[in-house]
Amino acid sequence: MKKPLHLAVLLALTSPAAFAQTAPATPPGEKKEEATKLETISVVGSRRTNASATDTTVPVDFIPLAKINETNPQFDLSQSLQYISPSFTSTRQTGADGADLIDSASLRGLGSDQTLVLVNGKRRHTTALVNLFGARNRGNTGTDLNTLPMLAIDNVQVLRDGAASQYGSDAIAGVLSIDLKKRAGCEGILGYGQYDSAGDGKNYLASAYCGFKLGGGTTGVTFEYLDRGRSNRADPGEPRRTIGDTAMENYTLFVNGELPAGPGAFYYTLGGQKRDASSGAFGRGGIGSDDIPSRNSAAMYPDGFVPFINGDITDRSAIGGYRMTVGDGWAMDLSQTYGYNRLKYDITNTLNASIANSSSNGISPTGFDAGGFSFAQYTTNLDFSKFFPQWSTNIAFGAEYRHEEYKIFAGEPGSYNDVDGVGMGGNAGSQGFPGFQPSDETDRKRNSYAAYADVEMDVTSRFKLQGALRFEHYSDFGSTTTGKVAGLFKATDDIAFRGSVSTGFRAPSLQQVYFSSTFTDFISGVPLDVVLAPNGGAIANAAGIPKLTEEKSKNFTFGATWNPTPAVAATIDFYRIDIDDRIVLSGRFDADNYPALGATLQALGVGQAQFFVNSVDTQTQGFDLTVSHKAETGWGRLNTFFAYNYSKTDVKQIHTPDALTGFEDVLLSERERLFLEQGAPRNKAILGFDLISGKLETNLKVIYFGKQTLGTFSGTEAGVPNQQYKAKTSADLAFTWSFDPNTRLTVGAANIFNVKPTEQDPNETDNGFKYESVQFGLNGTSYFARLFKRF
Repeated sequence: MKKPLHLAVLLALTSPAAFAQTAPATPPGEKKEEATKLETISVVGSRRTNASATDTTVPVDFIPLAKINETNPQFDLSQSLQYISPSFTSTRQTGADGADLIDSASLRGLGSDQTLVLVNGKRRHTTALVNLFGARNRGNTGTDLNTLPMLAIDNVQVLRDGAASQYGSDAIAGVLSIDLKKRAGCEGILGYGQYDSAGDGKNYLASAYCGFKLGGGTTGVTFEYLDRGRSNRADPGEPRRTIGDTAMENYTLFVNGELPAGPGAFYYTLGGQKRDASSGAFGRGGIGSDDIPSRNSAAMYPDGFVPFINGDITDRSAIGGYRMTVGDGWAMDLSQTYGYNRLKYDITNTLNASIANSSSNGISPTGFDAGGFSFAQYTTNLDFSKFFPQWSTNIAFGAEYRHEEYKIFAGEPGSYNDVDGVGMGGNAGSQGFPGFQPSDETDRKRNSYAAYADVEMDVTSRFKLQGALRFEHYSDFGSTTTGKVAGLFKATDDIAFRGSVSTGFRAPSLQQVYFSSTFTDFISGVPLDVVLAPNGGAIANAAGIPKLTEEKSKNFTFGATWNPTPAVAATIDFYRIDIDDRIVLSGRFDADNYPALGATLQALGVGQAQFFVNSVDTQTQGFDLTVSHKAETGWGRLNTFFAYNYSKTDVKQIHTPDALTGFEDVLLSERERLFLEQGAPRNKAILGFDLISGKLETNLKVIYFGKQTLGTFSGTEAGVPNQQYKAKTSADLAFTWSFDPNTRLTVGAANIFNVKPTEQDPNETDNGFKYESVQFGLNGTSYFARLFKRF
């Protein structure tokens, strides 16, 4: 019987061996290692040992990284997946403060914190950053995929289904599962790229992987250096503006291995990245503008200036575990995972106008330590699994304990203080990004524990059922129980149907609960604090903001797959995701838009305040379609692939806290609603052609991004229409020459037609530029070259 093709993205970019395999094929030039009794094939969404990647009850995209590492125009993981998987979105921000320094990523147009990331099957930590100020994933935290060097990765699996009952919080939209390499042999990549129009944004990549036999096992070591130069698309008439790619320099080291030990094996993963990043803030005007003396000093920047928001980012991770067989054939896995992320702000080419205004010579320091934040996560897992052949049933169960800690640390006094005195004219704090104040500092912790059970049964040779149940308790908001039922039915040898029904949840992140930011503004001539107030604090309580609790979801999927011949495959998946009590960042409340609350806030010395609150119910509906074909032609072997995603999110209801009833338009304005509904295009398609003819391989990808509607600062209530971005089509082209099986050179270009987003009124965009960070970005065509060598 032929195996039906699972609902997966079977890329034309990958080798034919990637199609309908139960395990990834051995890369060319490498010897196939003997399997030990402890080695297993991990397929996300199934806890069955040696499960088939083609036989899962829910859609899983299996993306081998070998070919992508050799030929891809994009040099980091987030952007690479953006141009491979239609259901995946990664937005490279510009003009969005801290969000410029860390790319957010999401599935099916939902928030970045509604996608769970696993590395080697273990939960990956999120970043310390919560996206604010015009970021597409506004109010969300997420996982920084670009802390993982691509050469260290064997494959990425994208589970396009809710999986909170299997893996816990955050898996509402789906799961990204990343498996790292640990095989013998060495390989390296040298890469270069730059943008065509301005010759800027130069990228330099040097990456090397070596796997060594050690103690009867294999340990793989990967080092990557990536230097991404700044790009600037500001109009020539805007000398005080920098808009484009963030300058970034990454040093990354990963170690991944396994050693036989006693009756089982000890496995380990160690990773770390040091990133220095720099993004331009909004420009400040010079002499003749309103920025002098309020935000500028004529003695320092008579022609104006662009402050730079620099991020010193540290990311560390570790996994240690032991696998063995216990009892009557039960596979046991005990592991400890650690993750840490810290972002420290250093603001340069700036000033504190209040210091300059108080000085006789109008001089302020030009750089400030503005403080920052960190997040740490410790996760302990104990898992058991066994397949019972007499019942064709796999039973798995386990437990998890997790400890998390979030800190905000203040900047130096000059980054936030008011030196010239209240009402004297010079704005306080470092221009571009005011520092965190001592009142913002926090050190918060929480614990959670969970227990789960998972059953997968082959009812007949054509019918498979899976069920999962998970209980989870958090020390800060209580308990939740989620469940899932999924099934696969092979109607014929060529056609299969499958579907799932599940409930899910996402716990509010510590970043959302305790983030605090304060700066002073003049409101009606009175100096008052503008505060993003932490949940449960005095300001939030005075405003009647309830305690944050979990987001709750219901997921429904139904799909079919058709595999009439080994050369042709087609899949389609329909889905619906209902999320209740989504956590959103409110608008700013003040005496003008809510007089009664404004008076309460002013009594606390606060002029404007905004909050995180569980206030929105959304519904996301859509479908994924894939079609693939392999053929031998007169020119060589041709792989063709088409994938399409349609995803539409609608705000169905707003739950307003009693104290804010009647002020829903402030709680969630039209602009904020559009962040939720159209933060990513509702339509995205990829058409790929891969032609291999002798030593030459030609790869063409055509990427379609649907239209988007985003809000404006003034809003439609003021007569200003929303931003309308037309659908756009981009294309990437690459040529690879194989000097021998182990040496390949690729040259090519991304966005070869130099497509740009639809122009808008820069006075109404979030970044103050003529278009936002949407669809494929704003930089235009780029050229690249990669040299790959296996030793």
